[in-house]
This record gives sequence, C-alpha cells and structure tokens, in this order.
Amino acid sequence: MPATLRQVQVLAFDVFGTVVDWRGGIIAELTAIAPERDLSLDAGAVADAWRKRYQPFLDRVRQGELPWQVLDELHRAGLDEVVREFGLERLTEADLHRLVLAWHHLPPWPDAIAGLVRLRSRFVLATLSNGGMALLVNLARAAGLPFDCILSTELVKSYKPDPRTYQLVPSLLAVRPEQTMMVAAHPYDLSAAAAQGMRTAFVRRPQEWGTGNVEGPDFSVDVEADDFLDLAAQLGA
Repeated sequence: MPATLRQVQVLAFDVFGTVVDWRGGIIAELTAIAPERDLSLDAGAVADAWRKRYQPFLDRVRQGELPWQVLDELHRAGLDEVVREFGLERLTEADLHRLVLAWHHLPPWPDAIAGLVRLRSRFVLATLSNGGMALLVNLARAAGLPFDCILSTELVKSYKPDPRTYQLVPSLLAVRPEQTMMVAAHPYDLSAAAAQGMRTAFVRRPQEWGTGNVEGPDFSVDVEADDFLDLAAQLGA
C-alpha cells in the first residue's frame, strides 16, 4: 500500500448507487404498487427517469435557484414530473408518499455489508450523502449498514459537490483531509472530494443503471475497486 494511504483513518461513503441499489429498490416498489392501481408501466424506465431528475434539482438548490429542501422534498418534486411524463395519475397521494419513502429502505449491494464490516475493522466509516439525516438513519437501520457516523449534506444545507459538504468529514471527525478517503461510484463526487484534499476510491457499480456499463474517472484516483470486498483487500482490512 502506498505510504499516502497508510495515514487514512476515515472512509466516507457516497450512498445511493455506491452502497445501495437505488434502481432495484425503486423498481421493486413500483412493481408492487402497479397492480394495486391497475397500471401497466415499465418500472425500469420510470425509475431511471426519476433518478435523472435528481442532480438537476440538487444543482438548483446549490446554486440558489430553489430554497433549501431536504432530499425527500426534491424526490417528491421529481416524482410529480415523472407522474405527468408517464401518465401515472392513478397513483394516489399515499402511493406517492410510499415511493418517496422507498428511498429510506433501499437494498444494499450484495458485497456491501460484508465489505463494510471488514473495512470497519481498520477505519472509521461514515456516510457522506445527499440524503437527509432521517433518510440516512432509516436506510442504515433497515439495511443493517455498520456505519460509525451518519454525515449528511443537510448539515450544511447544500448538496454535493459543494466544497462545504466534503469539509464536514475532517472537521467533524477531527482528522486532516488527507486522513480521509471518499468512496464513491461516481467520478464527479471523487473529483470534488480530491479538490478538498481527500483521498479517493472509485468503486465500480456496473448495474447501478442496469446497463452493465461503468463510467470510470478520467483522472487519477488513489484506489479503483470492483466492490467493497476488493476495496477492503486493497486497503489491508
């Protein structure tokens, strides 16, 4: 292991797509609701359309075009657009609330829990997610995710890649930036973390969008891993 990585004490994890399978979880919820409302839908297409509204809504908040709102509220705003796009007006208010809450109990990737347990033997594990505090606590409890600390961008009332979100990790966990490592499946997240002095680990999640394809970083990261077990092995955990 390079000497630069031996000083790492804290691993901060992106959650949606990196730790948990948002697409599989949302497809499952949509598939369960559809027959209750006699709806015929392509659950994968609906899930993808909903998720594609995620970053634009976050950017509007970050840039001051929208007032601060927790992710649940932005998810609901995006879902309302998807309902209109796909003609899903048969969904009731209770159904829409259920779909927003589905993000609170998404399934972890198959390697996630075992990999986190191994990593926790050596490192402090924290989330660093755009999910709100309540969402992340519910998600960690529902999935049995062994995090030591829940950090949400809600703490600075902004969203990644705002630099303040990454600064939460060293400032709240009393370490230097270079003693922290951002773990994510999304290059933009790692690039922004590196700009704040964090180490970076890219984890491939080829099924995040159900395609089998990976959008890899076009810049240097400290570690590239196939999953959390591979990451643990590379970091000596």
